[in-house]
Formats: sequence, structure tokens, C-alpha cells
Amino acid sequence: MKQVLQHLKSGLLEVVDVPAPKVSRGNLLIQTRRSLISAGTERSVVEFGRASLMSKVRQNPERVRQVLDRISQEGLLPTLELVFAKLDEPMPLGYCNVGHVIEVGTGMDGFSVGDRIVSNGRHAEIVSKPLNLCAKIPDSVSDEHATFAVLSSIGLQGIRLLQPTIGERIAVFGMGLIGLVTVQMLVNSGAHVLGIDVDAGRLALAERFGATPVNVATGVDPVATGMAFSDGVGIDGVLITASAKNDRIVSQ
Repeated sequence: MKQVLQHLKSGLLEVVDVPAPKVSRGNLLIQTRRSLISAGTERSVVEFGRASLMSKVRQNPERVRQVLDRISQEGLLPTLELVFAKLDEPMPLGYCNVGHVIEVGTGMDGFSVGDRIVSNGRHAEIVSKPLNLCAKIPDSVSDEHATFAVLSSIGLQGIRLLQPTIGERIAVFGMGLIGLVTVQMLVNSGAHVLGIDVDAGRLALAERFGATPVNVATGVDPVATGMAFSDGVGIDGVLITASAKNDRIVSQ
């Protein structure tokens, strides 16, 4: 079967022929019909792979600290061998997969060959996934829409932790794909949403989905805007769906 792989050392991205997985107990064997490319996570992985070695080091200070700790424990040469072996190892991409069941493993009651399934499977022609990483797709949902389920679950987890109630005012920082999906879920649940970003195009989408847009690139103070948005009471909750290289976005 064919699968998308990236080589972190060289940045080479290719479609390769690899052995197809076999069905095992507690798993479904799924023939891929659609898979979604994550514009944030997967793009960052691809860009990281294409960066120079020094750029890779600068982008991952935490990993550098881990390498230095290992050097102090195991020595320089064994650590370098491990690092370069890791960089030489091809990385499979993808985690938003839609397909249909072609074989059912033992212990997977309730599933049948032909069922449409969404999972966190890779960009590959065939994937094997366990029960807790698979879900049946309702007939009313298209393959294209179903591919967003895994990404949506990331935003949904944040909403579940926040536990907003009807009428509360929620600020969402970052109007990327996950942020925009999160906005829609919050609006549909009855919350009033403040969408914050620096990209006018993304903010236009957020407004279309029911959020009040705030473009901090124009110098707008998000705190003052939040106070006005909440009639001086203050925002009831905040979700951060923006990427950052440090914790400044949380602490500022």
C-alpha cells in the first residue's frame, strides 16, 4: 500500500510503498477514503524537517535540554548516535482519517465490514485502529465533513474542561482551523464568543461563524475589548487555540 512519510533529517516528503497492516484483536482494518491535512501541526512538522540542523536546534530548546541531560548520563557519542538515528527514521504523517471497514478484529462487537469510520489514522491507503480511536460516521455526515472530527475533538476537549453555560462570554485566542471550529461549537452551544487573532481573513471567518472579531495587529487592547464585550464584568472563560514557542501567550 502507499503511505505518506517525511524524513526529518533531509525534509524529504514522499509517497512510498509499505506493507499493509494486518488486523489484530481489538482493531479495525480500514480502507482510507479521505484524510485531512492539518494546516497547523502537519505544516509545522514539514517545515521543521526542511530546516537546517541549527534551525532545528533553535526551534526545540526543550529537546536540547533533554539531549544535554542524556549526554551527562550516557556520554556524547551514544547520545549523538541516538539523535541521528531518530532523525534518519521516517515519520508517518496524518491523524484525520475517514474510510470503511474491510476487516473486523475479534472483540470489536458492533462493527461490520463496510461501516464508514473516522479515526486518527495516517495518510495511508489502509490503517489499523483500536476501538477507542474509531467511531462510526452517521449516514447524514459526508466523508469530507467527517474528516474534521479528530481536529474538532481537540477544541471540544477544551470546551469540556471549561464547561461554559448558555449566555456566558468566552474569548478564543487563535483563529486557525481548531480555533474556528471551536468558535462554531461555542456559538452553537449558546455562548457569546470573542475571536482574537492577527489575521484579518481568519477573523472575517470567525465573524461569519458568529464571533465578535478582535484584530490585535491593529493595536486593539484585548483586555479592554473583553471588558467592553462583557459589560465591565469580565470574560467568563478563555480558550487558547494559538501556537506559541513559549508560555508568553498564557502569562502575558
